[in-house]
Amino acid sequence: MNKTYKTLLLWLPRILSILFAGFISMFAFDVFTGHHGFMQTMTGLIMHLIPTLLIIVVLILSWKWEWIGGIAYIGIGIYYIIMVGFGRFSWIMLISGPLFLIGILFLISWFNHDKLRMRSKPEQV
Repeated sequence: MNKTYKTLLLWLPRILSILFAGFISMFAFDVFTGHHGFMQTMTGLIMHLIPTLLIIVVLILSWKWEWIGGIAYIGIGIYYIIMVGFGRFSWIMLISGPLFLIGILFLISWFNHDKLRMRSKPEQV
């Protein structure tokens, strides 16, 4: 396994998780389109950011333990499919697709954990 492949396999799920958290947090901005008071708007914003918080918590846990990220992201993707129903294929692909990809990448990273983290040992003389 060459160094570029190791680096990509190690960092790609983490970077995609950060990008996905940013992507789904953009959906929270729709609370500012209504004519609600300050407290209602802030409550709505916090409610809309709960999925982003969940993604960030899973990312923090999976930064060290990749198997948690693999299982959690795939589980969140399955939950989303069940929640929205199978009739909305475009939404399923938009939300669950990246979650499945990130989860699979974390599982691959976990299976190759020792190879990815292997440091070259100094030669003893």
